[in-house]
Amino acid sequence: MQTGQNNIFTGCRQLQLTDNDNNISFPVLVQYPTYTPAVPTGFGPYQMEVSMNADIIPGQQFPLVVISHGNNGSHLLYRTISTYLAKNGFIVAMPEHYGNNRNNTSLENTVENLQLRPRHVSLTIDHLLTAPFLSGAADANKIAVIGHSMGGYTALALAGGRPITKEGEHVEVPHDNRVKAIVLMAPGAGWFNHPDNHISCPVLLLTAEHDNITPGWNAQVVQKIATDPSLVSFTEVKNAGHFAFISPFPAAMTNPGFPPSSDPAGFDRVAFHQQLPIDILDFLTAKLNVGARSAAIPG
Repeated sequence: MQTGQNNIFTGCRQLQLTDNDNNISFPVLVQYPTYTPAVPTGFGPYQMEVSMNADIIPGQQFPLVVISHGNNGSHLLYRTISTYLAKNGFIVAMPEHYGNNRNNTSLENTVENLQLRPRHVSLTIDHLLTAPFLSGAADANKIAVIGHSMGGYTALALAGGRPITKEGEHVEVPHDNRVKAIVLMAPGAGWFNHPDNHISCPVLLLTAEHDNITPGWNAQVVQKIATDPSLVSFTEVKNAGHFAFISPFPAAMTNPGFPPSSDPAGFDRVAFHQQLPIDILDFLTAKLNVGARSAAIPG
């Protein structure tokens, strides 16, 4: 699958998808490999090196990854991961979850949120598998989900988890057999801490040593519900806090009064995000059977 060119950049396109059954729409940012040179591009307070609305590299298929953000977060918060994956031969989609994002928190702590999150990831996959701008480049047999915090809940639900509320109510969620691997970063797994619950796909499980939002027992839940312990590749990131998995914020947004921008003393988030995307790429390359890292992208 050689492209024949060494200069690979990150293409980017903004979409608005619709959940017709629930009369809901939500934005999705898509990144993908392109030959069109990237330029610094602003997305609100953030900046990414991307080529807007560029053509995807033609004549190839690429694995598809969906990133699910945390509670009341944003689809722009994992840009170090998404941009790196796109430059290395992945199509990456980042939906902003309706009613559970930075601008709209109306569904926080509701059963509806538990249902809509995985549903909208599946709808995103549906759309991208047939989207004209991708020209059939998304490989339906190589799909993964990355989730941080509440996004970890979303990934587990899609992978076969059966959530239950604190009141003991079972929540009907759509499983998606197309999802072949998941990456969980400080996941919220408490909804799956009950019998008759299992997942059977490979899992990269990353937790933070100093996490007071999704503490260590969440990792134990994930390990317990895996049908085979060898499916779970587990690392506790030393000295990290819950928000370490979010891309570093611009200097103007970094302050102790904004917890997502803050880390425990001595933790270097910038350095961490130089390695984190590499680790995620290596896991997905292996578990989705993509082959060597250079199979799709030369150099």
